[in-house]
Amino acid sequence: MSKLYLGLVHYPVYNKHMQVIATAVTNFDIHDISRTARTYDVEKYFVIHPLEIQAEIIKKITDYWQNGYGKEYNPDRSEALERVQYIPSIEEAIAEITAIEGKVPLTVTTDARTYPNTVTYGYVRKLLKQGQEPIFLLLGTGFGMEKETMAKFDLILEPIWGPGSYNHLCVRSAAAIMLDRLASVEHEK
Repeated sequence: MSKLYLGLVHYPVYNKHMQVIATAVTNFDIHDISRTARTYDVEKYFVIHPLEIQAEIIKKITDYWQNGYGKEYNPDRSEALERVQYIPSIEEAIAEITAIEGKVPLTVTTDARTYPNTVTYGYVRKLLKQGQEPIFLLLGTGFGMEKETMAKFDLILEPIWGPGSYNHLCVRSAAAIMLDRLASVEHEK
């Protein structure tokens, strides 16, 4: 089984006017995605942002739950947040995974649009089971990652579609659905 890593990308992403921006880190994204990542045995959850002020916010939140009163109050949340790591760029996250695993990870990202290298969840799930290389799943914030950045990734997962035409999930919900599709334990029905 391959090791699975997760990255939440705050830059370079689009705003609703398709301008490249850096989005703000949110407390909910750190807490909720870390709990989902822990549930699905993600090795490390990188919160990726280039601005030092955002790094300070991430550190303040994680420190409270790992070292402060929060650890005593809610040890389960502390355990989930142990896997959170701030890192300034996608490239540095890939280098970190490479150093840990001794192999460059396969980069898999997500989007609400399709691309030439779009694949199914079943395809990536098989790659995880084969265990050939670590897999780094990246999720964009805002209105998705810029197209030049998307072009650098190995694979892009198909969009999550509901029965209607609306397709703009919050990143926390998308992360939970994707991790369940990729890393859940199969139960007999």
